[in-house]
Amino acid sequence: MMSSELYPVIFKRKSVRKFVKEPLENSVLDDIRRQITTLEPLFEDIKTEVAILGEKEMGGIFSIKAPHYLAIYSEEKEGYLLNAGYLLQQLDLYLSKEEIGTVWLGLGKPQENLKAKNGLPYVITLAFGKANEKLHRKSISEFKRKAAAEISSVKGAPILVEAVRLAPSSTNNQPWYLESSEGGISVYCKKISKLKNTFFPLGKKLIAIDMGIALCHLKIAGLHLEKDIKFKKENKAETTNYDYVITAVLE
Repeated sequence: MMSSELYPVIFKRKSVRKFVKEPLENSVLDDIRRQITTLEPLFEDIKTEVAILGEKEMGGIFSIKAPHYLAIYSEEKEGYLLNAGYLLQQLDLYLSKEEIGTVWLGLGKPQENLKAKNGLPYVITLAFGKANEKLHRKSISEFKRKAAAEISSVKGAPILVEAVRLAPSSTNNQPWYLESSEGGISVYCKKISKLKNTFFPLGKKLIAIDMGIALCHLKIAGLHLEKDIKFKKENKAETTNYDYVITAVLE
């Protein structure tokens, strides 16, 4: 699944909030199920499952009506939210590439009997289906994002920085910050107390998922540059405004 073919999608992908009611063809859903089996985790030791749910199987506050939903379930261990965002963003970009609309549902909830799968608790959902509005952005100017200088001090890696800059995030908080480190890029997350339009504790959960989404974009941009990015934890101190998340090492 993780492929440089997803790189161009980063520059046109958008959240779709209006969907055609009719479900996708079974052959398309079967292909999506095959793609699920090819997802590359951020952390291989975390057990996860991704399931396709139907329209009547999802609800929750501000839930968007769509014919299908991709729900990710995960064991709750260190890094599981990063991992969930990293995994599901691969599907987000893949579906957009295949002309299928998507939107993250931070406040969506499955029906009671679907809040766990094979002992793994529910994490978050991606709604999808045929778009009933514009599917893609026509240019980068349509993105409402911070300037590169606001989210990075990295020099000489504009392609990597731009891929992170364009990543989607809950309430468009864009919590990431990139710094150069020996052999790679250190990734930080803005402290929740410094963010607008978010709240604790749900906001903390969604921001961790957002960071996983950004790491997915970083990995794909690396593949575009024919670089294999490996992620590793280092001993780095937090700052007044940011918490250290992980380091991307370019190989």
